[in-house]
Amino acid sequence: MSNDFGAEGYPMGSILRWPAHDIAESWRRELPGVRTESIEIITPVWRIAKILADDRRRTLAELGVDPSTLDLLSVIRRSGPPYELTTREITRRTLVTPGAVSQRVARAEQAGLVERAPSAASRRAVAVRLTDAGHRLIETTVRRLLEHEADLIGGLAPDERAALTGLLARLEQTLEPP
Repeated sequence: MSNDFGAEGYPMGSILRWPAHDIAESWRRELPGVRTESIEIITPVWRIAKILADDRRRTLAELGVDPSTLDLLSVIRRSGPPYELTTREITRRTLVTPGAVSQRVARAEQAGLVERAPSAASRRAVAVRLTDAGHRLIETTVRRLLEHEADLIGGLAPDERAALTGLLARLEQTLEPP
């Protein structure tokens, strides 16, 4: 057990004594019989999510890309050559509304990052294609972002990362609506 203490005075080397554990213990004391097993999972997941979201916002701001542009350019780039998707497919893959996709595409088009063209898939569909500038921006941004985020999880050993990946995937599956 480590004697390293974090800013809040909680031992950093002890899984048994950390803020979520203390919160759960307090509720077990104050409301005996109330189920508290979620506290030691949901509280740290929520805190980690907030820390990571704040960090990603700062990192993207430093890189000069907003999250919605990153999402749009990423989904197109990950689709592979010719780096083009219909607006309908972008909507499906990003899980945002068609209106939000339209706004994102319009902003990215204005910035010279994408271009719209009639789709080969359908006469009514619109294809959105990365421009050379969009391609360069997304590759540079993703490389730097992923390198930074790899450093963030660098304190976990490879087997710990694998175990955590599996547990998070399982938890996500249990939370998805049927």
